[in-house]
Amino acid sequence: MTVFKRGPSRRRVLQTGLAGILATGVAPLILSRGAWAQEFCNNPTGDTVTFGLNLPLTGAYAEEGADEQKAYQLAIQHLNGEGDGGLISVLTPTALKGNGVLGKKVAFVTSDSQTKADVARAGATRMIERDGAIMVSGGSSSAEAVAVQGLCQEMGVIFMAGLTHSNDTTGKDKKRYGFRHFFNAYQSGIGLAPAIVKAYGADRRAYHLTADYTWGWTQEESMKAATEELGWETVQAVRTPLGAGDFSQFLTPVLNSGADVLILNHYGNDMVNSLTQAVQFGMRDRQTNGKNFEIVVPLFSELMAKGAGANIKGIYGTSNWHWNLQDPGTIAFTKSFGAAYGAPPSQAAHTAYVQALLYADACERAGTFYPPEVIKALEGFEFDGMGNGPTLYRAEDHQCIKNVLVVQGNESPTSEYDVLNVVQEIPRDAVAYDPAIFGGDLGPAEPAPIC
Repeated sequence: MTVFKRGPSRRRVLQTGLAGILATGVAPLILSRGAWAQEFCNNPTGDTVTFGLNLPLTGAYAEEGADEQKAYQLAIQHLNGEGDGGLISVLTPTALKGNGVLGKKVAFVTSDSQTKADVARAGATRMIERDGAIMVSGGSSSAEAVAVQGLCQEMGVIFMAGLTHSNDTTGKDKKRYGFRHFFNAYQSGIGLAPAIVKAYGADRRAYHLTADYTWGWTQEESMKAATEELGWETVQAVRTPLGAGDFSQFLTPVLNSGADVLILNHYGNDMVNSLTQAVQFGMRDRQTNGKNFEIVVPLFSELMAKGAGANIKGIYGTSNWHWNLQDPGTIAFTKSFGAAYGAPPSQAAHTAYVQALLYADACERAGTFYPPEVIKALEGFEFDGMGNGPTLYRAEDHQCIKNVLVVQGNESPTSEYDVLNVVQEIPRDAVAYDPAIFGGDLGPAEPAPIC
């Protein structure tokens, strides 16, 4: 019988076979709970299990993607019992043993998403259908994440999102088969707004430049709502294309707008370029409305801060994690990553590494790779030791609820990596929210489709 042969025609063959069974009047035992648990998309039958890594190795977020790839490879080494074990001994509770996952060694395949949603979806499709990936992870763009998450829901393959910050990922576009460890734009807004209002005053007029896709839209919306509630006025919000390179045409109007704060809802190389050019325009040396002109970057990464150099000094933002925190999980991961690659890890690397471990641990706790059971093991899972303090994988929307960091560009760096200071660690209860505010529907988990 070839019903479960891997390949593009697998689902079509199954549907044909089921039609024939139903026509006979014989009970379709294949749909029983036990049978589905035995046969599902890319059920690993050999001595390895394959993770699919969908990474933006080219495009505006390529540097983040490269750091994610390093972290995934390190996580897979640790899962297979190689190296120093990293965070396996620090995660609590855990079922991981450092001998693979459910007795199988972990292998991986990669695809360059080019920081493009359609390319990311095509790459994920190939890894699932051609390479037998049982889980897909990665991405440094929310557009990629939303596209791949939708595909994984259709194909019955769990998606452990990498770096995605849009509210939509676990909001209106959330899926039962998708899980996000990274925080979101709403949490950046409610975490950062009080800090910048305290630093710069409540009487401020803000001008937004915003990356024109799902992340930028929700980041702009979240920052406007949070700052306006505390007294700021929004002068204007202008959308900019991803990967623009030259932002001068967008920066020139800011100078005559009457704004005294520029909020850059940009990430990756876009943020490096727009911030650098804003400084070159003399914005940090200006006074407007009797106040020093300020620039805010709501979402920071260490890689971006390093790329922006001295331009980042004193600028506020938020981060998901930072390598110089002093908790055991952060210390262990920074040590492992630094020994392997000669540099501290970024927040993109951190969330990639943690997602790989959390998926593997859920399989071990469930005792199976069967996706609906792995989903149950992840939903509502409370854990600690991963560098973010006590963390909940919330069942209602698959969003991790954990502490959020307010950071500021270091005025007196001691090395090329000492670029950000953590100025406030906001407790998770202060950035939690009702998941209903963003809508969406997770959809069903059972039965798992056969791809």
